[in-house]
Amino acid sequence: MEGTQTGRIRTSDAEREQTAEVLRAAMGEGRLPLDEGEIRMTAVYAAVYRDELTPLTADLPGRGLPALARTPERLALARRHLRGHAGAVVLVIGVLVAIWASTGAHFFWPVFAIVPLLLSVFKHAAVIRAGGTWESRDWHGHGPWSHHRDGFHAYHR
Repeated sequence: MEGTQTGRIRTSDAEREQTAEVLRAAMGEGRLPLDEGEIRMTAVYAAVYRDELTPLTADLPGRGLPALARTPERLALARRHLRGHAGAVVLVIGVLVAIWASTGAHFFWPVFAIVPLLLSVFKHAAVIRAGGTWESRDWHGHGPWSHHRDGFHAYHR
């Protein structure tokens, strides 16, 4: 009842764990000394409301998300997503070319779909090469628990 009276929103276990992941990545990167990181980790697991998590990553570049995106686990996940994306694009291109071939059309109309599809794969690969993930590409400057007009932004895994 207290949360609705104060306007504060309770945090979830997933949000606490997500913040802890960000702090672990920042400690691994050397941005937080271990003793300060441990103090913040204790505060993460003691947090009851979302607004208690925000200050724990506020002084990290990009609220700590760039460091999290560069962890080996996240990069492996990003590469798996890229392979899935590329596979789906190849499948769609194959279907479009098969339809074009079966219709006997002289003009190669699938090019209008193939070019944007291939560009999306190249852009996806460029985002990963730059050290990010496809899912994190529009998070610059705010955390996954930020409050926006449309509410809570969930972290994509």
